[in-house]
Amino acid sequence: QVQLVESGGGLVQAGGSLRLSCAASGRSFSSYVMGWFRQAPGKEREFVARISWSASSTYYADSVKGRFTISRDNAENTVYLQMNSLKPEDTAVYYCGASVVFGTRAYDYDYWGQGTQVTVSS
Repeated sequence: QVQLVESGGGLVQAGGSLRLSCAASGRSFSSYVMGWFRQAPGKEREFVARISWSASSTYYADSVKGRFTISRDNAENTVYLQMNSLKPEDTAVYYCGASVVFGTRAYDYDYWGQGTQVTVSS
């Protein structure tokens, strides 16, 4: 079992930045691929970014590439999502997930946090 807790969401103006954190507890954090997803009202949960076990590989959705950066600190059992140049369309609940496979689909992920709201005003 892995427990995940996200933090760092909030209200920001377009063009601003936020840094999300996801703290993990339970089984070995470094054994998991970590991903960030988001879900806007009335929409399905969509992939944002993922990072490999050792942080040697990252992958981003086209919609956030060049603006968002995923990172992890295995010593602190934490994964981060630095979000720059935020747009109103980035408004959503952001979730972190843990997976044993290197996937981009929500069903690839076995554990989820409760989510943190990000609202970007125009």
